[in-house]
Amino acid sequence: MLGFPSNEFGGQEPGTPAEIREFCNTRYSVKFPLFGKLVTKPGPEQSAIYAFLTAGREAPGWNFCKYLVGKDGKVIKFYKSGVKPDDAGLKADIAAAMK
Repeated sequence: MLGFPSNEFGGQEPGTPAEIREFCNTRYSVKFPLFGKLVTKPGPEQSAIYAFLTAGREAPGWNFCKYLVGKDGKVIKFYKSGVKPDDAGLKADIAAAMK
């Protein structure tokens, strides 16, 4: 699991990478790698990872959207922000992708 913060959704992540890491650790007990802030929305400023993830797929509409990427590097599925990390369907999809 990798996290890519974005400040595009209601200005929820205005801080520095260290401040964002501290907030995520304290509030959500995040243990996975967090990268620097990225541009998720399509357009000329969109980061390369999001250009890849959203190619032919839905772009994030809010923070905490998820993309499941297979071992072959292909995007398997998109999950909206309301899908929690411990969602049974998401966990089953991850388990299937790891086979």
